[in-house]
Amino acid sequence: MIEDREDAIRRLVPLVRRIARRIVRMVPGADLDDLIGDGCVGVIRAVDAFDPALGCSLEHYARRIALGAMLNGIRRLDPVSERVRRVVRVAERERYAIAVEDGALPTYGELEARFPTLVRARADAHRGSPLSLDAPLPPDSGAAPRGGEDPAEAVIANAERQRVRAAIDALPARQRDVVVAHYFAEQPLRALSDEMRVSPQRVSQLHVAAIERMRRTLVSV
Repeated sequence: MIEDREDAIRRLVPLVRRIARRIVRMVPGADLDDLIGDGCVGVIRAVDAFDPALGCSLEHYARRIALGAMLNGIRRLDPVSERVRRVVRVAERERYAIAVEDGALPTYGELEARFPTLVRARADAHRGSPLSLDAPLPPDSGAAPRGGEDPAEAVIANAERQRVRAAIDALPARQRDVVVAHYFAEQPLRALSDEMRVSPQRVSQLHVAAIERMRRTLVSV
């Protein structure tokens, strides 16, 4: 039985490495070796706790446990608490929901008037986020950039944002609502059907038409 257990763990190690490499690509600053170590601990727990009566394969079960162990390891390294992160996330979703209704993004000052806890949460999030000497300062830091960002690249990036913003503003109202809700508020297209009181097919048509119109606008500029 012990040999079977060790063989099972050994067979799952490549799976742990694949998951760890994928996380490293998505999470800047994550350490590959630490992730693999956390994932292997998760695999051992999965092998010991696995019950075939669960109706899934050992590999599928171990994948979920290993991934959870790696994510927990990353959370432990985050100096900002999950409570603070959650307040900021909820406020950001509300910000884009307001944009869908009013047609313009509210400022953070306006948002903080609706969410008093956001003031402290944003301060804690900034305080807990490390700054790199090679990276540009946060846009709301109140300090002028001093070489942390290539001025030419900054001008080009800002021009691109302005072009996209202008293309969105030029859309018909219904198409603009779909684009803002889907790409900024991260709402699934299907969920917009009830909100806009149209069929899912109509939402899809509005989305396709908006993207095509924006494509023509951006290419012609």
